[in-house]
Amino acid sequence: MEEFTLEKFEQACDVVGRVTQETKLMFSEYFSAQTGNRVWLKPENMQYTGAYKLRGAYYKISTLSEEERQKGLIAASAGNHAQGVAYAARQFGCKAVIVMPATTPLIKINRTKGYGAEVVLYGDTYDDACGYAEQLAAEHGYTFIHPFDDLDVATGQGTIAMEIIKELPTVDYILCPIGGGGLCAGVSTLAKMLNPKVQIIGVEPAGAACMAASLEAGEVVELPAISTIADGTAVRRPGSKIFPYIQKNVTDEIILIDDSELIGAFLDMIENHKMVVENSGLLTVAALKHLDVKDKKIVSILSGGNMDVITMASVVQHGLIQRGRIFTISVLLPDRPGELQKVAGIIAENNGNIIKLEHNQFVSINRNAAVELKITMEAYGEEHKQQVLSSLREKGYNPTVSATIL
Repeated sequence: MEEFTLEKFEQACDVVGRVTQETKLMFSEYFSAQTGNRVWLKPENMQYTGAYKLRGAYYKISTLSEEERQKGLIAASAGNHAQGVAYAARQFGCKAVIVMPATTPLIKINRTKGYGAEVVLYGDTYDDACGYAEQLAAEHGYTFIHPFDDLDVATGQGTIAMEIIKELPTVDYILCPIGGGGLCAGVSTLAKMLNPKVQIIGVEPAGAACMAASLEAGEVVELPAISTIADGTAVRRPGSKIFPYIQKNVTDEIILIDDSELIGAFLDMIENHKMVVENSGLLTVAALKHLDVKDKKIVSILSGGNMDVITMASVVQHGLIQRGRIFTISVLLPDRPGELQKVAGIIAENNGNIIKLEHNQFVSINRNAAVELKITMEAYGEEHKQQVLSSLREKGYNPTVSATIL
């Protein structure tokens, strides 16, 4: 088995420092109050390429020979590794070809092209893209840069741990997102070298929990299918080279996060920290609520912030619906002048804000008996929503909550 060494980690810190932004820890009063711990955020979403992946890509390419670089580089990625390799290749003056799943957000595709890389879209998942990238590497003689199952790449990612420990030497827990495992392998190994007492908690999307399945099996296994909005960690099979380090250094079980939790975490970050963090980067934020500890120093690694505007809008809408801040009701009322005004008056008395009305006169053959009124409105939250519904019921209406589409 290849070995991580402190010497290589130190070397990587010097190398990646040439291209990375300083992402100092941010103390979060909001999440600290929510959890009863002292919580800091490591904002890798603020890196130049929008994610931590630049660290591993740049360090790996720095270790290659000039001959290996001039053959051209190829990588497979859902977006963040793509941008890291593309940017690093431009710095070293070599060609980069990136194979990305066809489902990759447009912002990641365009930014990768913007760094000068040739982008090839293939398959629906990272694993599909990776297989095709390996095929192209064999056909054209490109040097393949693996996004996670490479110790040099993982060493570059592990430089995050050096920065965390330097700023917060007495950190108790580091929460680290897991896709293929390269970030967690590097961070956990170096963190344990620097502070053996620190606990490393891996966090995966429940719909793509390949590392949790592998740890349970005691060996690397491949999931038959994956489904998650956390596209950056949507991996069916973790890395075999880095797997032993996860087994050794990730001391607690992996925390699994449902997609619905990521929606709430996105709203929390936007409202309380004014930061855009992509779904994979939010895994460690959502995981804070799963930790059964108090009065501990915790760092959540925000791995990236590359989210396209359409996805962002969808997540915000679902988050507002999830928290009862936007909802749609349907009521039946006689088709008589003034009925709509009565319903609107009840809502206004309870400080509800109507944002859309739909009046359907054809829900019943007898319009005098009933027409349907659909109302979409804003509320302060679930408690306020229930207050509006209760007032409508008290006035003789029987509102039913229906699917909300803005």
